[in-house]
Amino acid sequence: MVAAAVGDLDGVVRDVMAKTGVPGIAVGVVYRDQVVYLKGFGVRRVGQPGAVDPDTVFQLASVSKPLASTVVARLVGEGTIAWDDPVTKYDPGFILADPWITSHVTIADLFSHRGGLPDHAGDLLEDLGYDRDYIMRHLRFQPLGPFRTGYGYTNFGFTEAAVAAAKATGESWEDLARDVLYQPLGMRSTSSRFSDYDTAPDRAATHVHVDGSWRPRYVRDADAQSPAGGVSSTARDMTRWMRLQLGDGTIDGDRLVDAASLARTWWPETVAAQPTAPAGRTGFYGLGWNVSYDDQGRLRLNHSGGFELGAATTVTLVPSEHLGIVVLTNGEPVGAPEAIAATFLDLATNGRPRVDWLGLFGRVFGATAQSERSATDYAKPPPHVAPAQSGAAYVGTYTNDYYGPLRITNDKGELTMWLGPVPTPFALRHYDGSVFSYLTRGENAVGRSGVTFTLGANGVATKVTVENLNHTGLGVFTRG
Repeated sequence: MVAAAVGDLDGVVRDVMAKTGVPGIAVGVVYRDQVVYLKGFGVRRVGQPGAVDPDTVFQLASVSKPLASTVVARLVGEGTIAWDDPVTKYDPGFILADPWITSHVTIADLFSHRGGLPDHAGDLLEDLGYDRDYIMRHLRFQPLGPFRTGYGYTNFGFTEAAVAAAKATGESWEDLARDVLYQPLGMRSTSSRFSDYDTAPDRAATHVHVDGSWRPRYVRDADAQSPAGGVSSTARDMTRWMRLQLGDGTIDGDRLVDAASLARTWWPETVAAQPTAPAGRTGFYGLGWNVSYDDQGRLRLNHSGGFELGAATTVTLVPSEHLGIVVLTNGEPVGAPEAIAATFLDLATNGRPRVDWLGLFGRVFGATAQSERSATDYAKPPPHVAPAQSGAAYVGTYTNDYYGPLRITNDKGELTMWLGPVPTPFALRHYDGSVFSYLTRGENAVGRSGVTFTLGANGVATKVTVENLNHTGLGVFTRG
């Protein structure tokens, strides 16, 4: 059935492209240690010549994570580190809110998102322009959930574990990944540095869907979270890595990664999805992998990656069948790569697609995007709007240990909020009383969000709460 599925794959890809309009896609399939499919479709950048081919470089987003766990597995196999070593053994300066958790959290804990950090901790700091070092130092302000019994998907917790592992070797993470995985494996176009992607001549630009068309509007530099989301690669290079994974750490007869150390990345480490999830069964997370089992009890390893600023990717392995597929796209997440991979695997293992995979994934991504928006529609003021105070009541500088300073300025009655290490302006629109709104930006943008001023007895604001930054209670700024 695999051969027949490979024969149908051109049609599957073209059907998904026709229905979604995603500009460019590259696909690679490995079966029994052979690359049986490797093709590009569409264009690298809308409005310019240049077709996608197997050597087009795409940003992988979170498909970077299983690549990172492969790098660390090699260090583990060589005896440089152990998966269950405390992170502070290699990075003594790492601090979380709880001293006991700080001293006990391991590389495996953070690689499996069970270290207690809340979901996506640190991502909003990255959106504001803070660098990796700042974000790592400020994770200590995040309130912690259950240690080793909860699941909080955290790019920067994951990144901390990878960087700590690299410190054991004396190399930067980016150099380590190159030296122990990309170069020896022959992944000639793969890098953990944004600059290498940005200067690649055969590069897929990122695209977002705006007013019915796909546009290359944004640039996404993910260097701050490089191990978790900053890798760029090609379909050809990724097939070599899939062969290494399916070969238990060997390729072309040469062992690159210890089999037992690599196998640990496939173990279920924590529950990541309850049976009520779309798959209808419990999902687990390993070390950089989503771990699940199909209807025949076969292990499936998967990870998707997505940049809301314009990239979506996925990789799935079925080790018992020696089968793997990678799909890279240059459009924001709408379910396209997941639908292609799931349809192919249905064809390869069941002989037919049993689900409208594009419809299913499209609904999932659409519901997720809607759930992240504010419960208040700031585009529609209430029926009886209370007036704001004079601009002078709000103007000033407010402090916050986590997000840094927030400054409010007033130019001819127009209030502006300034945030970030290189202060970025956000125009404030009045909503009701001392409540305003602003248009969020960046990878985690969710449309309009609220900015609420608390007034003192003298009618001057004493603090301001930024709704979109306050998910874990850290978005309150106090007048300095």
